Amino acid sequence: MSKIEKYKNQIIQGDCLELFKEIPDNSVDMTFADPPFNLKKKYTSYTDSLEFQEYLNWCEQWISEMVRVTKPTGSIFLHNMPKWLTYYATFLNKFAHFKHWISWDAPTAPMGKSLQPAHYGILFYRKKEKGTKIYELRHPHKRDRKQGFLLKDYGGKKDKLHPFGPLVSDVWTDIHRIKHNKKRDLHPCQLPIHLLDRLILLSTDEGDTVLDPFSGTGTTAISAKRLGRNYIGFELDREYVEISRKKLEAVEPNFKLGESWVSFYLNEIITIRDADWEKLKKYFIIPKPIKLIEFEKIKLIDKDLIPKEKEIIYEANNLCKVKMSKSNSNKITSINKQTDKISLTKEKIVI
Repeated sequence: MSKIEKYKNQIIQGDCLELFKEIPDNSVDMTFADPPFNLKKKYTSYTDSLEFQEYLNWCEQWISEMVRVTKPTGSIFLHNMPKWLTYYATFLNKFAHFKHWISWDAPTAPMGKSLQPAHYGILFYRKKEKGTKIYELRHPHKRDRKQGFLLKDYGGKKDKLHPFGPLVSDVWTDIHRIKHNKKRDLHPCQLPIHLLDRLILLSTDEGDTVLDPFSGTGTTAISAKRLGRNYIGFELDREYVEISRKKLEAVEPNFKLGESWVSFYLNEIITIRDADWEKLKKYFIIPKPIKLIEFEKIKLIDKDLIPKEKEIIYEANNLCKVKMSKSNSNKITSINKQTDKISLTKEKIVI
């Protein structure tokens, strides 16, 4: 067994700078980091408050490690506020090759005497200048919420529209922050999983390995697993590690339509690879002639093609529960965070 194999499909508790030492050079297909932002956020077992230069020195260390372990064909993604990304880019320019600054439309609270912050950035770097795996993606056409009409006026070109939707650009306005507490983990900075789906579909293939050195409650790992990839997660906090592991037990590699991996969200497909459309179109009802797509969206022929997910629920009594679909067992796995005991209990499930 190679050294990298024993770490695959695990969330490992510990400091990422120490754990990186166990990962060989050029062994991971994609690295993604969503580090602490140094904003004094309240994590359960560590602080998010370093002196300015101390924070930057620390960041340069783990960024250089991310580049080291990434394969020559691989990609490096860093998510943060624009302020810190300007410094990250300076570090990355020493080791890797710039590809894109992805602007994710995610408004935040007013900061006073400033422009209203309205996006986070994702730096996309390549390990080598040539030979990187990159796939064109598509997302659904944007439509009016009430009538379902196309928001963009394509003039006389509507008969040339792609049935599924346009190519994904470097500005992402169709993926929203997690705003509702019932959908959040017990973590102050959680990303939507379908954001990671898009990055993974953009830069990896089935069976590739994705590494996240700040795994949190497992968002990157869950995305990787449900898309048929391997994952490696580093996380300092024991509680987050336990939550991640329990969530991953409930995940199946089933985000597929036929032979193609796709990203689902709210019973809709929101990201596909452009190259997969010829294999995917047989699963959709497509308006004819195609210019009618201005008023009618394409629809899946069978909603049962959408994978059934198990949902983790957090409750005020400090229990973490896995809610099964109707077709599964009515057992609910519970984690008592106060005692660290894991037990199986039977309860009625509301779907």
